[in-house]
Amino acid sequence: MTFSRRSSLLAAAALMATSGLALADSWPTRPLRIVVPYPPGGSSDIIARAISQPLSEALKQPVVVENRAGANGNLGAELVARGAADGYTLLLCDVGALAISPSVYTKLAFDPSKDLRGVTMLAYSPHLLVVHPSLPVNNFAELVALSKKSDLNFAIPATGSAAHLAAVAVQRASGARWEYVPYKGGVQAIGDTVAGQTQVLMNGMLATLPQVQAGKLKLLAVSKGTRMPLVGQVPTLAEQGVTGFESGTWQGVRMARGTPDAVVARLNAELIRIIRSPEIRSRLAGQGAEVVTMTPTEEEQFFNQERARWAKVVQAANVKLD
Repeated sequence: MTFSRRSSLLAAAALMATSGLALADSWPTRPLRIVVPYPPGGSSDIIARAISQPLSEALKQPVVVENRAGANGNLGAELVARGAADGYTLLLCDVGALAISPSVYTKLAFDPSKDLRGVTMLAYSPHLLVVHPSLPVNNFAELVALSKKSDLNFAIPATGSAAHLAAVAVQRASGARWEYVPYKGGVQAIGDTVAGQTQVLMNGMLATLPQVQAGKLKLLAVSKGTRMPLVGQVPTLAEQGVTGFESGTWQGVRMARGTPDAVVARLNAELIRIIRSPEIRSRLAGQGAEVVTMTPTEEEQFFNQERARWAKVVQAANVKLD
């Protein structure tokens, strides 16, 4: 490479870095939006609405939560992935579920690893295995036994979702039998199980626990390595025979690849400060969610690990969608 060519590349890199810093210094100058790729009322939506006002106050700009549901979260994620990398659109979703999409969908219109970058993780809540109160079962073993002699419909937030694959793993490990009924989100799945249209459900604790506390759903097991203090009397799936099993929802923030590092760093710092505030931490803990934060690099590493982990589960379950 000639000296002039090398000088030109260095000058271009310096200009790009300077432009990024300039953008970060002036950013934000207009409203931001948090895209939640699921219907209102789910775990991601709950967290997005909890942080939107504090984030607005910190950035001195309006922050709007926009629900863009469809295709198991992929429509909203694609909107962000293909949008401008200017720091004004955030994707708040179940990062674990997003990591599943490349393995499940044969025609995914974007690559969540290449087209999105990590900002931070926000919270984790385990899946709860619940049933309609009319079912004559009080533990997982009784549910498995009932499934072998009765027709049971198992509600899932979406085909290929983390909850669906977790349920498939549990089914394969236990020999249970049920038919899966897919929905367009966890809220609809919860609603039909409460109504008795479906009898069994596996879904994130943050959105599901209120229905358990209201007596509208019966909790049989928690998909975590250890028991949850809020429901300490309920054993884990591992304790009930599904050895080593753990699953849940990981809410985090990602943005379009190309968003300036300085903007991502600012958002990372503000979001971590907000989600760790005593008020929000206490509110989420009261619903079964644990605050979990990461640097952008750690979030990227987590995403890639989840993508590799779930690819094996998808292959074993043979779940594929167009």
